[in-house]
Amino acid sequence: MWKVTEQDLESIAIGAGILGTGGGGNPYVGMLRARQMIREFGPVKVLSSDELNSDDRIICVGGIGAPTVGIEKMRDKQAYYAMRAIEDYTGLKATALVSNEIGGSNSLEPLIPAAISGLPVVDADGMGRAFPQYHLKTYFVYGAPYAPLALADEKGNTMIIPEAISAHWVERMARAVTIQMGCVACYATTPMNAEQIRNTAVLDTLTLAKDLGDAVKRAREQHEDPIAGILDTHPGKVLFQGKIVDLERRTTQGFARGKVTIEGIGGYADDHMEIEFQNENLIASISGDLVCIVPDLICIVDTERAEPITTELLRYGFRVTVLGFPAPDLWTTPEGLAVAGPRAFGYEVDYTPIVI
Repeated sequence: MWKVTEQDLESIAIGAGILGTGGGGNPYVGMLRARQMIREFGPVKVLSSDELNSDDRIICVGGIGAPTVGIEKMRDKQAYYAMRAIEDYTGLKATALVSNEIGGSNSLEPLIPAAISGLPVVDADGMGRAFPQYHLKTYFVYGAPYAPLALADEKGNTMIIPEAISAHWVERMARAVTIQMGCVACYATTPMNAEQIRNTAVLDTLTLAKDLGDAVKRAREQHEDPIAGILDTHPGKVLFQGKIVDLERRTTQGFARGKVTIEGIGGYADDHMEIEFQNENLIASISGDLVCIVPDLICIVDTERAEPITTELLRYGFRVTVLGFPAPDLWTTPEGLAVAGPRAFGYEVDYTPIVI
């Protein structure tokens, strides 16, 4: 067990921004919101999956909507409202919370209801990265319940989706409600037990996010290469370096969709990279040749400071480094690829794992 204090939040936000593959909501905004709650209610305990008991009930909470809207319409205590709504509906009180994804502000979202309620959070998540849709979770791939689901907005409105024929149908219904809530909402899932967390979650990811952020901050303070610090902490590789020269981005159907083009610099000067995204970066190619594809992680960071850049903050002229990381093992099985492989996003190619 360890505790998330105010001093840990910046590191978690940096690391979650890296792991978030461009999505999950703006990590800086998430950090500010979590800091306010921790200042008011105190630090949040973090439990490993081994510390859970057989009678524990763990509720997954997270944000849903378009990141481009989320930087202007900030979430408040919606995750807390959603947690209480699902508790009331199921009659099961949470003993701990867990993140839906370790990307961006969603990695910090459980800290807000946890601080308010005094509950711990579990050192795990349902993706090991970020994904744009509710059903894209290892929890659901490997048998954890996807319904009932509670949704809440900042006004205090809540809605329950009591049942559905699949997690994908829960996504479709929740997305429609989220659009009516202004493209920004939070949700809480029906409680999971300890065994379901151990068997279906990507474990120890909150610690990984903190370690990545610590490595970046340490490298900056010591005037060393922060990108090398990232790769020393979490095995991956540099895919490309250059300057953003073109950006297509639109908010549609509750998502931020688009493509960014990067012109090579230095050793990459004769090439260009294109990255397509749907909230998160999904596919990267260099001069037309595929180099990394979902579910592997494609992460864009500022070349000088290794500050992660989410898709809603991409801008013309940014000097960036693109990093690639292998997907968590739970995503590379036939079951995982059927849900979150390239074809699930409309890319008619087979998954080829990144080689590091």
